[in-house]
Amino acid sequence: MNRRAFLESMAGLAAAVPGGVLSAKGAADAARSRVVVVRRGEPAEMFRRGIAALGGITAFVKPGQRVVVKPNIGWDRTPEFAANTHPDLVGEIVRQCLAAGAAGVTVFDHTCNAWKKCYEHSGIEAAVKAAGGTMAEAHEVSAYREAACPEAVRMKQAKIHHAILEADVFINVPILKNHGGAKMTAALKNFMGLVWDRQFMHRNNLAQCIADAPLYRKPTLNVVDAYRTMQTNGPLGVGLTDVRTLRYQLLSTDPVAIDVLAAKLLRFPVESIPYLALAAKNGLGILEEAQMEVIRLEAGAPEPVVKG
Repeated sequence: MNRRAFLESMAGLAAAVPGGVLSAKGAADAARSRVVVVRRGEPAEMFRRGIAALGGITAFVKPGQRVVVKPNIGWDRTPEFAANTHPDLVGEIVRQCLAAGAAGVTVFDHTCNAWKKCYEHSGIEAAVKAAGGTMAEAHEVSAYREAACPEAVRMKQAKIHHAILEADVFINVPILKNHGGAKMTAALKNFMGLVWDRQFMHRNNLAQCIADAPLYRKPTLNVVDAYRTMQTNGPLGVGLTDVRTLRYQLLSTDPVAIDVLAAKLLRFPVESIPYLALAAKNGLGILEEAQMEVIRLEAGAPEPVVKG
């Protein structure tokens, strides 16, 4: 992607983000540093509560737009093992996007285990189809397009899944969990599922490549699933002893800010996750919690319990 195309894409996203723009290499504005934290609900219920606090799904999805939703579906695991995004959350997002008038909603991930088993056993394929969305394949190189990003520090070229490059709206929906190589999976780490050659990222300073990847296409919205979290032995896990049920969900247009707060749920110091500071340096969001507007909600409660 050249600089002109990149800036034009940012201008297009500005119309979809209430109250601000997503700017390249610039200081994040107030809208980008707003994070909604919802707790004590079921996944679909918490999304309904959280997205309402951001102006509703229609603040992000307009009639006729093509939407891509990118969850974690990387592992041949059922939902209770917390290796993949909760299927109920993905299904609710697809339903709301279509209700807002989206021309179509595509869901995919570049899986680590056999893709058909991942799609099926995660429960995500069934949830997406029931909601009216479409599952896309991502296991063949033909699904990816060569792209360039001069602003990246390390990953200046990459093959990116065509659905991400072609969509009008990109909703990033990771699960929160421990990761042996990167320390934590959340919004920024989820971009590894958009790239064909993940081994390049592992070989060439993983933290910097994770910080570079979102420069190819910033998300319109990030939704971090922290209903169940894998506390240890990620990203696949050994068994249910790795899993803790938190019943949290975080929503923001800012992938750095949302990951900073997500790290706290795992009790990880921010400085222990190097890609967070590198992503902030790349202009992708806010690292300092004092500069964020955090809206804390209880699922089912009529008003925020904490705002500040």
